[in-house]
Amino acid sequence: MKNAVVHRPERVKGFMGLGEYAAIGEGRSVALIAPDGAIDWWCAPNLDSPPLFDRLLDTRTGGYFALTPTEPYTVSRAYRDASNVLETCFKTARGTVRITESINSTLAGRLPWSELARRVECTEGEVSVRLDLLFGTVGETLSPWRSETEQGGVYHIGDLMAILLHSDNVTISHACDEKIEAEMVLQAGERAVVGLVITKNEPLAVPDITAIDRRIETSHKAWTEWADGLTWEGCYKKHVVRSALALKFLWYSPTGALAAAATTSLPEGIGGVKNYDYRYAWVRDACLIIKSFTILGVLEECKAAFSWLSQTIMKHGTEMRTCYTLDGELVPRERYPELEGYKGSRPVRIGNNARDQRQLSMYGDMLGVAKLFIEAGHILDLNTSRLLGQLANQCADRWRMKDSGIWELPEERHYTHSKMCCWLALDCAIVLAEDKHIEPTWKGRWVRERDRIRDWIEEHCWSESRQAYRFYAGDDHYLDASLGLVSRYGNRVNPARMKSTCYAIRQELGAGGAMIYRYSGVEKEESTFVACSFWLVEAWASLGEVALARECMDEILLKLCNRGNVETFNEMFDIRTGEWRGNMPQGLSHLALISAAKAIADNE
Repeated sequence: MKNAVVHRPERVKGFMGLGEYAAIGEGRSVALIAPDGAIDWWCAPNLDSPPLFDRLLDTRTGGYFALTPTEPYTVSRAYRDASNVLETCFKTARGTVRITESINSTLAGRLPWSELARRVECTEGEVSVRLDLLFGTVGETLSPWRSETEQGGVYHIGDLMAILLHSDNVTISHACDEKIEAEMVLQAGERAVVGLVITKNEPLAVPDITAIDRRIETSHKAWTEWADGLTWEGCYKKHVVRSALALKFLWYSPTGALAAAATTSLPEGIGGVKNYDYRYAWVRDACLIIKSFTILGVLEECKAAFSWLSQTIMKHGTEMRTCYTLDGELVPRERYPELEGYKGSRPVRIGNNARDQRQLSMYGDMLGVAKLFIEAGHILDLNTSRLLGQLANQCADRWRMKDSGIWELPEERHYTHSKMCCWLALDCAIVLAEDKHIEPTWKGRWVRERDRIRDWIEEHCWSESRQAYRFYAGDDHYLDASLGLVSRYGNRVNPARMKSTCYAIRQELGAGGAMIYRYSGVEKEESTFVACSFWLVEAWASLGEVALARECMDEILLKLCNRGNVETFNEMFDIRTGEWRGNMPQGLSHLALISAAKAIADNE
């Protein structure tokens, strides 16, 4: 095992630290595993389904599935190389076991059911392992019940059917409507296997336990073949590949949608109210993940995601919504189940009200990713080409409007980041029109509006006293770290001003180093934002400060990839306590790492 040994993990009032979870998945759902062997989160069968296991949000009624030694232990764990199959080693006074875990797939794609597989192998001595499986009640809205069949006990949780399959050396000691308890005692060289099979509104397949065991290795081979297809040979390869594998968790294979994260309501600050549902596809996040996939040469997911996004926008008219469900429908308005929340952080949210916001930066996201798609050697269809022309015209019409900005704030303002993204959108549209990828009829107008946006930004969004671009027009008090994401605007328009802005961001929003807060004053209620920290690295590299970019990149990775974290990144990192905050795996965090590495490699 490559990760450092961690002493026996401690739960605080039933909760495990967010940075201690590892993810497994298969392109349809994601489960989160704590280092004490408990799966505390799994929405099955889909990423945005109601959770089957939800102790992550409520230790009183939440479901979980634990495999834990019955004696005191230490634990170490890591993903297999170039794979999302997880291995955890528990060492007790009498022996050692290795647990290998996977949500299984086949080499041909995902299974027609959900199959969570856990293999327990004793590598030395003798170890007793306890199994505890408690089905969740989805916020006490459902009551699990068990029916007896020729194949064993089948559990019904609303529309779901579930069966726990196991090898002969697993002894069930108790089974009732809600819970299963079992134990296995293994000698060196022995193994036990358990598999949880789930279907929704469908007949329940009952595979052989040996087939489930074999599919762990099949899944591993599928992951490694996918990772071997990545074209990245630049710097920070180990971290880039691991972030690519994390982003693959968020690619929803039934449709091609890209989720922002796999969880809901994990707090940006303990006890605060910034607890949002990220199990949807944001236009911004999806475009940035597609950018990362393009960097890595991941053609299939890149094409599927871009096609899904374009078709989903057209399905609902050319008015882009901030986010969509993974099936391409409108995101539901927020509702608030009566759950405890992670460490008491409430409300818990299902749905996201950001769906109704105006976010002008999406124009830059869509036109920018289309340009990247074409530069990678691909071809637009007529409908997508027309959509992009319509979006460029909308941008030319609407860039003067206020919006909620990239941070989805309740106050609509003239956010500098949004205006720069509008400039980028029209700049990309002009190139696409010149190369005949979109209708060139309006190119002259786009040129004029692009230049007007530039002049407006330079007049209204630059602070002479701060020597930095403002958070929003007309205010000299606040800075915004997301400007690191649009450094290309500065490179094309005013490199000196953009570089000066980056220095101001580092000084004011930096937490005594390379970790960066989102904007001025937010440190009072949340932690440093992982993506912003990498975006500033990308900006430094693109502005010619490559040595500083590398210094910051190394510092960030040193802080994030320690204390047992297996590079399943959350949204935020508390530099003061070393604890993680926010939803996970967070697409923005991982895609920003890839883009930072790309910028360093391109400019060294």
